[in-house]
Amino acid sequence: MEAAEAALNEMERIAAHMRAIIVRMPPHDLLGYIYGQRLTAIGSKDHERAEGDPTEGQKNAINESQFLLEYVHAVLASDEFPDDAKFDEAQCIELYELSRILREQAMIYAISSSADTGNQEFGPNTAELEFRAKSSWIALRGNRYQVLENEFYRYVLAPHDDALTEVYGVGAAEIAKGFQDIANATRTGQADAMLEMREQHEAAVQYAKDKGKSLEEVMEHWVAENGEKAMAVRLAMEDMLRGGIANVSRHTNLPKDLMTDLAYERGEDNDFFAEGKFSGTPYRTLPARKKPLVKLGSEYFAVDPCFIRDAGYRALLFKLLARKPEYKKCFKERQKIMSEGAFPDILADQLPGATIYKEVYYKDPVSKHWVENDTLILIDDVMYLVEAKAGAAATIASPALDFKRHAQSLKDLVLKVYKQCERFFNYLNSADQVPIYSFTDGNYREIGSVSRLDYRVMIPVGLTVESFSPFSAYCKDLPEIEPLLGKHGFVSMSIDDLFVLKRILPTAGEFSHYMEVRQAVAAIKHAHLFDEFDHLGAYVTRNRFDKDIAEQLRESDAKLIIWDRMSSVVDQYFEGQNWKANEVPAQYFPNELLKLLEAINTSRKPRWLKVDNLIRDYGEQGRDDLARRLSEVRKTLGENPERYFAFTDGDQMLFVWMQDSKFTPNRQKIEEQAAASALYAKTSTAVGIYVEVGNAANYEKVQYFEIDPPTVRTMGNAHIFAAAERIGRRMSRAGAPKANHGSQQVFTGKIGRNDRCPCGSGLKYKKCHGC
Repeated sequence: MEAAEAALNEMERIAAHMRAIIVRMPPHDLLGYIYGQRLTAIGSKDHERAEGDPTEGQKNAINESQFLLEYVHAVLASDEFPDDAKFDEAQCIELYELSRILREQAMIYAISSSADTGNQEFGPNTAELEFRAKSSWIALRGNRYQVLENEFYRYVLAPHDDALTEVYGVGAAEIAKGFQDIANATRTGQADAMLEMREQHEAAVQYAKDKGKSLEEVMEHWVAENGEKAMAVRLAMEDMLRGGIANVSRHTNLPKDLMTDLAYERGEDNDFFAEGKFSGTPYRTLPARKKPLVKLGSEYFAVDPCFIRDAGYRALLFKLLARKPEYKKCFKERQKIMSEGAFPDILADQLPGATIYKEVYYKDPVSKHWVENDTLILIDDVMYLVEAKAGAAATIASPALDFKRHAQSLKDLVLKVYKQCERFFNYLNSADQVPIYSFTDGNYREIGSVSRLDYRVMIPVGLTVESFSPFSAYCKDLPEIEPLLGKHGFVSMSIDDLFVLKRILPTAGEFSHYMEVRQAVAAIKHAHLFDEFDHLGAYVTRNRFDKDIAEQLRESDAKLIIWDRMSSVVDQYFEGQNWKANEVPAQYFPNELLKLLEAINTSRKPRWLKVDNLIRDYGEQGRDDLARRLSEVRKTLGENPERYFAFTDGDQMLFVWMQDSKFTPNRQKIEEQAAASALYAKTSTAVGIYVEVGNAANYEKVQYFEIDPPTVRTMGNAHIFAAAERIGRRMSRAGAPKANHGSQQVFTGKIGRNDRCPCGSGLKYKKCHGC
């Protein structure tokens, strides 16, 4: 513990020194300097991105500015303004160095104190989780996309619209816009200010040119004649040089009462720098975690750009209830309804035609008591069980000061919802078919029944309102958490995450496939990605990254695998002032496959998500090969109203029967030919799809069907074995690889003389093997 004590002593010394410097600085000038340094670092990062990822130095510069702004807020909240404050750039430079050392010592403390921990809240993984709790407490800020603030706040505040209007005079929509305005001012305010100054300078130069005089000669007259423009220049200079982008009073229309509730007066906080262990260190609760604004003169400032977002939501609701305590019971009920309905509500486009049960009751076969689960969603052969926590994402208690309380908060958020999901899955497993009930007017009424046998995928989801990173991703390493029923991984995410997922994964097929992959990763212990956006980025860029991770664990002796910065493809989408015009990051699919996937989504025949999932499982080469074969066969339907082929990838065979919609399909013929193809392919699994093509050569309908090849030859199925043998002879003459040789094989029935030869030569069959 010596290293931890030394780090703690150094933190307390540095924090006191930083406080002494900050308190004697004019706050507007200090903010202007720090925001200027932050802008320089961001600009440098954007420049570097043209040639690659930002350097460690650039990222550290951005993080150091953020960390320093938190301390500026803490000092402003803790100390009154002295009469002799004076700006000193040399001391600003020293502050950055002190800030860097303070963060460094805080991380040393996180490592050393966690390694020697006496806590056992999470069993053998406690040291690892304690380190992550402490390091995240220091380093993690603003892990949301700023451009979505309006969307998030509008949704989560909507249930309290009438109460907010009564207390503050504005409702959820106006407050949500205000929070977005704060985020926009921080995100683009300096760029907007520079543009404003440039435009007005050009206007003044033109004025001087029209007068035939120098700019210096006419400047006083220009200002007198253009009062509004001159004021715009002055405010732009405030934004650029004196921290004006953080001025909430000027950049939003939020009411004064609301800003007052979210702000500290100068010198109001008595806790952060109070005497005692951890005084003034990052392991105390920063004032910005409790009230993210600070009042400077008559105006309110969001001194740092992250805590206004990370702490603003819970701070606002806390103050709402303080002003209106009689609203507490109604508040809890509305929060419950909002959080429990968020998953199917926000993701409505990703869940077309889903059956949704809210507040599902059943009698637990173990306790014999009636119990409840929040939201059950059934779509095709996929089941989502969503358990929501309506409160704040995590306690504001520091993990260093009170790890037991911090740990209990994590357990409340994760383990309680996990246990509720586990109980329902055990109920499903208690019989082939189980009834579910609603509870109305004091009575339980059966509203349906569910069979686990009907669902290929069953995903338990724990949902918080706010971002719960990084513990939403790390919770799988808690000793109590194992895949339910031995195979269904538990996924933790937040409402914040849902707003991103709905944009990047706009269709049911994309979302369902992502959730299957996400669940597979959630079931792999000791494989860490930081948050939901890292998982999403890994999916977009690597597809079945769960298989990549599993292979890494098999092939290495590593006890822990960490994938870092996978979210960059998602991050970049939300960047820029015109971010909505950015191309949505997506996996690569050939055009032909996109048309097929669209037809699958439109048809929505039973097991359509299974077919969609199978196609999305293919890598780029497999997708190209399948698309090429689909295109070739589709174009020959004019010669023959029905065509078929089989496509294998590893041990999976996909049989495709393509039919001209003007002709009635022969179902028996389709099933027998599919069975013969499966016999020839000798794959472990085989599925079939019936594809109907319309007059415009468009895919109109896609339907999944099972393939059940016979295993023993009999008089009744001898013709199927004979058909398989004919496929073998035909493929042998064509020079195609034998079954089970090569990772991808394509073979068809009724090879036309003008078709491409299946041997891969690129020539027509009649000119190659078509003798």
